[in-house]
Amino acid sequence: MVEELLGAAAGVAAAGVVYVAAAARVIKQYERGVVLRLGRLAGEVRPPGFTMIVPVVDRLHKVNMQIVTLPVPGQEGITRDNVTVRVDAVVYFKVVDAASALIKVEDYKYAVSQMAQTSLRSIIGKSDLDDLLSNREKLNQGLELMIDSPAIGWGVQVDRVEIKDVSLPESMKRSMARQAEADRERRARIINADAELQASRKLADAARQMAETPSALQLRLLQTVMAVAAEKNSTLVLPIPVELLRFLERGDDHAERQTPSAPRPAESPAERPVEHPVERPADEPPKAVEPPPEREVERTIDDIIEDAQGK
Repeated sequence: MVEELLGAAAGVAAAGVVYVAAAARVIKQYERGVVLRLGRLAGEVRPPGFTMIVPVVDRLHKVNMQIVTLPVPGQEGITRDNVTVRVDAVVYFKVVDAASALIKVEDYKYAVSQMAQTSLRSIIGKSDLDDLLSNREKLNQGLELMIDSPAIGWGVQVDRVEIKDVSLPESMKRSMARQAEADRERRARIINADAELQASRKLADAARQMAETPSALQLRLLQTVMAVAAEKNSTLVLPIPVELLRFLERGDDHAERQTPSAPRPAESPAERPVEHPVERPADEPPKAVEPPPEREVERTIDDIIEDAQGK
């Protein structure tokens, strides 16, 4: 009798061990357990740790709650300003409701991937090329809202969406390079013109100051001579005032006017040309004798300068 009791106890113990082995489950820290009993959701979502289910009747599904990095394949589209581009992106999302992610959608990762591709093409069609290149933060926010709106019903939350790369055609790249070069050249010309304007104003102020103080002009002339003499060359700079040259020219012109001209030699009677009287009709009036042209007076440099200034 005792042996039969011991055998029965051993059988029960073995059955218990088998039951526990079949019913015991371990859920990791980053997972949540969803139990389906006879195909229906049973109870709440199981937390991490050790848990028990009913063998054969229950099915435990583990759902990963970690953040998933999902690369979005490059999507080609035409922007609002009719430019063909190819855009790549990446989506960061996680499951916040394990039961909804398991029951309401067949494969939440595939669903999020397709929604991201569709939203990315929609964003490309609604944006300009300049926005895709320079205003990506706003586009990322809009893309995140477009993906997150349907994903909330699936128990999925989108944390962040980033546009990785925008590929442009080679012709568009060359056009943008020419545009940037032209803009740089325009800015350089504007800066040079502004510098010339400021320099001209400063030179005008310096000229007025030197006109009020003639000694400043002499000091500036001496500084220029010193700058030229500092270089190791064989050039000799000798500044001569312009007023001195004009004074010498006036003296030469005055001397030429005071010098008497040499007398012309007397002509012999044989050398004189024979004048024959010209017969004219009686009714023809005599022609007026034109006076001989006056000798042009030699003009000085001052007269030429004054005439040029007058013109």
